[in-house]
Amino acid sequence: MQVGIDMGVASGGSAARLDIEELLATRLLVQGNSGSGKSHLLRRLLEQSAQWVQQVVIDPEGDFVTLSDKFGHVVVDGERSEAELVGIATRIRQHRVSCVLTLEGLEIDQQMRAASIFLNALFDADRDFWFPVLVVVDEAQMFAPAAAGEVSDDARKMSLGAMTNLMCRGRKRGLAGVIATQRLAKLAKNVAAEASNFLMGRTFLDIDMARAADLLGMDRRQAEMFRDLKRGNFVALGPALSRRPLPIVIGAVETSARSSSPKLMPMPEAPADVEDLIFTPDPEEFNRPPPRRATPAPRPTTDILAELSRTPPALATPVQDNKPSAPDMSEEEREERITAVLSEILGDPESAFRTDSVLYQDFLVRARMRRIVGSPMTLQQFRRRVAVIRADIDEETAASEQWRQALDLSDRVSDDLQGVFLVLAKSAIKAEPCPSDARLARAYGTHSARRARRLLGYFEEQGVIVVHTDFSGKRIVAFPEIGAETAPGDANAPDGENPLAAE
Repeated sequence: MQVGIDMGVASGGSAARLDIEELLATRLLVQGNSGSGKSHLLRRLLEQSAQWVQQVVIDPEGDFVTLSDKFGHVVVDGERSEAELVGIATRIRQHRVSCVLTLEGLEIDQQMRAASIFLNALFDADRDFWFPVLVVVDEAQMFAPAAAGEVSDDARKMSLGAMTNLMCRGRKRGLAGVIATQRLAKLAKNVAAEASNFLMGRTFLDIDMARAADLLGMDRRQAEMFRDLKRGNFVALGPALSRRPLPIVIGAVETSARSSSPKLMPMPEAPADVEDLIFTPDPEEFNRPPPRRATPAPRPTTDILAELSRTPPALATPVQDNKPSAPDMSEEEREERITAVLSEILGDPESAFRTDSVLYQDFLVRARMRRIVGSPMTLQQFRRRVAVIRADIDEETAASEQWRQALDLSDRVSDDLQGVFLVLAKSAIKAEPCPSDARLARAYGTHSARRARRLLGYFEEQGVIVVHTDFSGKRIVAFPEIGAETAPGDANAPDGENPLAAE
């Protein structure tokens, strides 16, 4: 069924039509400086298409919650736990309900985490629920930044990965990304490049105008036109809009944001006793609570715990001779205590499904309680240590040249994937049956077998493994660079018990 919605008036006075069915297959990018009318454009698109397609809005400022009054969108507060967000997103897809995920009031790190968890849950929905969904992300440069900023690396990677999945791989799952950004230069190129439809609004910076002209296939000299566009005026291009750049004026909307730009008002006439009015305090002022002042963003818990775990500085005052000094800890004893702490943490069967950051915080607390002196491991070192332990390597294999090569090869994948990679490498070196999807999922910290299969595809794209099957259909994973491969294994076999939990 072909559905065309009215976005406004095109040049020449004709209606500007947007083909929703084509948009679901080709995605949309909206760009314009603050005040150019991006939010108005998104609201027009959402209102006009509400009756035709399910909608999910990632709303960092809470501007689109008013859609619930007229169009029945469910408002989801982003200040929830990860499990709650995953459950809500799963049910959103299952019951085909339109919603607005409002992130208003959260710090930028929290906004990125909440949005990435929600988007990944939409992406990971069961195949039975892959219904068409229009996923609108306002201020997309916040969730898919082109460069690292002041946010943590974990939050940025999570958010960027979720946005990449949405724009690059979401189409087959029914997810159609509509992203809006103030500046193209701040938006990750691999996210922006996946859109085939564009609506470009007023832009002033040369770098943004040049990128907009490139996306629209216009001459660089024509890019000057973006400076002259009025509020609500955009240039449209794409299979769902127009085959040639087409100026359009966005039409009116039925709902409005809770907040709007301040309007100019005439100044009131100054009273004769203006000085008494200003300098004489109101008696009620003394009963009011003091105003809350902005406080700096809280430091991450991992940073605080790492600082507490460091060896305390030497005292300025010399220690008295009659007071016993703390005994020095040998490197062997320190390593024994660290190994004992790691064994305690990873011995819990649920540890496989906790994030590395949570496990790292637990490690720092336990290390402090065990009085392990010296600088603590960094999060990156902790991840590598945990990945090696979870691979369950014996001493003979650990001392082999092939295992050393496998460790070097694991540097090609990101820190969060090394656990899965080393489990595969250990099976290949020892010629054990290829781990099942369930086993790989546990190594990654998830219950999703589909996600584990996607990881194998990612490793193969990186050129570090080769996946093939034998005549009976069992899976084999080969590592060409270390000259090893697994024995055939059943990809659908159930996961065995955690060996660390059994000890």
